[in-house]
Amino acid sequence: MAEEKVTTMGFMQDNAMMTAIRDTYIAFSERREALGLSNPGTVDNVAREVQKDVFLKNYMFTGLRADLTKPFSISPVFHVSHAFAMGSQEGLPPYTFATLYGTPKIFLQGNVDNEGQFSGRANYRWTDALVTKTNAQISPGPGQAMFQVDNDYTGKDFTASLKALNPSILEGGLTGIYITSYLQSITPSLAVGLEMMWQRAAVNTGPDTAVSYVAKYKGNDWIASAQLQAQGAISTSYWRRLTEKVEVGADLNLQFQPGMGGRGGLMGSGLRKEGTTTLGAKYDFRQSTFRAQVDSTGRLSCLLEKRVLPYVQLSFAGELDQFKQQAKVGLAVSVEAPNEELMVQQENAMSSSAPPPPF
Repeated sequence: MAEEKVTTMGFMQDNAMMTAIRDTYIAFSERREALGLSNPGTVDNVAREVQKDVFLKNYMFTGLRADLTKPFSISPVFHVSHAFAMGSQEGLPPYTFATLYGTPKIFLQGNVDNEGQFSGRANYRWTDALVTKTNAQISPGPGQAMFQVDNDYTGKDFTASLKALNPSILEGGLTGIYITSYLQSITPSLAVGLEMMWQRAAVNTGPDTAVSYVAKYKGNDWIASAQLQAQGAISTSYWRRLTEKVEVGADLNLQFQPGMGGRGGLMGSGLRKEGTTTLGAKYDFRQSTFRAQVDSTGRLSCLLEKRVLPYVQLSFAGELDQFKQQAKVGLAVSVEAPNEELMVQQENAMSSSAPPPPF
């Protein structure tokens, strides 16, 4: 058996075809290494600088809100918070209790509100490159549960992701939504990728598929991205850093849908074009951050976050819809209550080289 195994290994090593494949792979790897390519991020975050850093989508709120956070440990991270809301037009519950725990390998977060709705996240870092993220939501009403699992593999110059939303085989077949994406750096500035989706709501219905294509170009102080989505939707974004404390962003979304009454009559295929353009800016001051944005639908929004004390932050949000003649405002206060021991732990954690939790 040993001689047979050695003979097989020798054949694999001395075979001309295998040698050519190995040499081609080595040459390709060396060429990629010489290009000095960096990781381009994920397809979901291809426009992160605009959508999540400059724009107000993740920060806007209405009504009154108060967040009280008590950190118990910095390494590992362990926080407990209480959130109170009143007059919110986004449907925020009056009270929410949340807890957070994180180590370099594990991240756990759970929220429960006064109505019994629960949401939780559990992430695990298998290796420096592979991270699994899970998200679950449970509500008292029927049919309100949601489960999602993501797997992200981060290479030196690429990122591959596999996502499943409400996966199930209990009905005698595969149902749910499954999304896989791949983003590859081609040059130090350019990255291209694609995203494929497969979904089926029930076993007795046929599956639906969709493919999207993305591209991202990074300059010295600017980033441009574009995404061609299924069914003809186009999304483009542009981000630029004007100064060390000023960032601006622009986003354009176009949708082309079959319309009625175009060329070809009532049953014709005239396209109905819909689009939205959004412009935004972010200003970082010494103790505050100001964000503002305006879009082509007539909405003007702004958000001011100011730290009045080392552990107290005030936030003011406002939105004015010119076409609908509507106005929204919000005021929030966030308070943290650390002790001196935690402040020492925070200073030590900043000087430590340990990786952060897999958020």
